[in-house]
Amino acid sequence: MERNLRPELLAAGAAGVARAAELLRGGGLVAVPTETVYGLMARADRDASVAAIYRAKGRPSFNPLIVHVADLAAAHRLAVLDARAEKLAAAFWPGALTLVLPLREGAEVAPAVTAGLPTVALRCPAHPLMRAVLAESGLPLAGPSANRSGGVSPTRAEHVVASLGANVDAVLDGGACEAGVESTIIALRDNGRWQVLRPGPIPQEAIRAILGTECDAVTSQEIEAPGQLASHYAPGKPVRLNAETAAEDEFHIGFGNVAGDASLSASGDVIEAASRLYALLHEGAAASQPRIAVAPIPQDGVGAAINDRLSRAAA
Repeated sequence: MERNLRPELLAAGAAGVARAAELLRGGGLVAVPTETVYGLMARADRDASVAAIYRAKGRPSFNPLIVHVADLAAAHRLAVLDARAEKLAAAFWPGALTLVLPLREGAEVAPAVTAGLPTVALRCPAHPLMRAVLAESGLPLAGPSANRSGGVSPTRAEHVVASLGANVDAVLDGGACEAGVESTIIALRDNGRWQVLRPGPIPQEAIRAILGTECDAVTSQEIEAPGQLASHYAPGKPVRLNAETAAEDEFHIGFGNVAGDASLSASGDVIEAASRLYALLHEGAAASQPRIAVAPIPQDGVGAAINDRLSRAAA
């Protein structure tokens, strides 16, 4: 393919899915929408394909990738799932939950996917286009967010093109992503323990209701999953949090009664706020003001995930 033709823009539908699967089987990179954000997908079993993800994103090699699987049977081929993992998969898959599990011996996963760790992060996504690509390709797909490393995650195809450009072979355009923040990541530990490595659309309370035990605090500094870097999701400008008002040089992102220049949710709905978060950070990055201020967001439910992303964006 000629360099100036990249990326291919693929329409949602059977032809776009077939072309995406063809590129992926051949070792290419394709940005595909999920219910959370657009992912930069490559076949998870080929070293060269996974290396291309790291190159395209400028991503540090110690930061592992999530592997997307079509179903529970595919997950069993890659990881060891105990009874707790089975219960969580039954409750939340397909969906926005990623499980960090022991890597199965002999699993066909390129070493770079796990960054040398004995665990692998697995998710069974719910987005119909992503599920169609998984089925058509017949492959487990490694896929971080489809943007330059450390930047704001993409929730629209145009965000992918603006961030990665010719570094990706194709973008499958499925419109705006529904959830708007990346999946919840939990690690299942020995002795019944578990930890939230990254808050997301599925709140800790929902996981606790399934497992029946309290979540352990994360105290280790080791990077076990995406989204754990202290500075991440950055829009390229200073970000000030909990801002009821804004200075003249700040693009103000509002919430609820705080109107701002643009609002995450005028009604104070944290689910709507999550779906609009990255789009408004992109808007703030493109605004004339050199700084961004964000109104206070409650910590309830998916609000914990929003505040996690904002704190890393401001770091």
